[in-house]
Amino acid sequence: MTHKLQGRLSAGRLALGSAVALAALAYANHRVARQAEHDNPPQGRFLTIDGVRLHYVERGSGPALVLIHGNGSMVQDFGSSGLLELAARHHRVIVFDRPGFGHSNRPRSTIWSDRAQADLLGAALAQLQVGPAVVLGHSWGCSVAIALAQRHPQQVSGLVLASGYYYPTARPDVALMSGPAVPVLGDVARYTVSPLLGRLLWPALLKKLFGPRRVPAKFAGFPKELALRPSQIRASAADSALMIPDAAAACSSYSSLQVPVAILAGAQDRLIDPETQSARLHRDINQSSLHLIPGGGHMIQQTDTDAVMAAIDAVRELARPGISPA
Repeated sequence: MTHKLQGRLSAGRLALGSAVALAALAYANHRVARQAEHDNPPQGRFLTIDGVRLHYVERGSGPALVLIHGNGSMVQDFGSSGLLELAARHHRVIVFDRPGFGHSNRPRSTIWSDRAQADLLGAALAQLQVGPAVVLGHSWGCSVAIALAQRHPQQVSGLVLASGYYYPTARPDVALMSGPAVPVLGDVARYTVSPLLGRLLWPALLKKLFGPRRVPAKFAGFPKELALRPSQIRASAADSALMIPDAAAACSSYSSLQVPVAILAGAQDRLIDPETQSARLHRDINQSSLHLIPGGGHMIQQTDTDAVMAAIDAVRELARPGISPA
């Protein structure tokens, strides 16, 4: 047997072994994902808007409040933080799983920019006869909240923007996070190695998101395995890929907002710089207020829930008819 033939046989065995290993990983990840969905069934109801099955949770009664979660998250973020229960004491609260997150699907036929997601939520709010409402966005959800206020102003009476990203910057980490959204190669990764890497990196990710604060015990109620399903990994990667171009497209229009706006950020946010993002947005929106939370990180809805609730109440008061923003 020649060396060339031996080399071909060895390469063939390696390729076959790799394919078997990837298939085994894909099967294991599929089983874990189905178990996660079984263990964490939908908490609310569903709407179908333009082919998207959208999951939402509704609690309480009173003035309307809409909560929009960030990238990689879902309705359980607001539930585990206690903000949903706190707000529902005096509000009709609606929380959506954005497309591809939680129990909402994400058709691949659409590029789910912040504007596309805002149009989807706008149609959902119209169907639910909600509005005008105070809308809170967290992180990536801030971009959707702003687009909702601009494109569907009749449904938004005020904005609370927490830990948002508003202006394009150099972010090498975004390229890495966007990988699973790449067709074919990204699909292979998200079904095989990405969930495993996500589990290994989860403690470091939480340290960055919550730091310098500790991860609160209540966050244990957040379903990690739902977030690490192949379908949600792709949605998160796609949102990451759109983050900078969406900010570039939107940043020149912020001054046109006509509703009261409360801007919140952790003063020590390790993911998004509060000075170049939140403080700059405050300078661009005349009728805005800025609240930098001392010692706060990115997840202020979890660690500083009362401060976020106070901002919601303040915007709700400013949004009442006959009251002008200061």
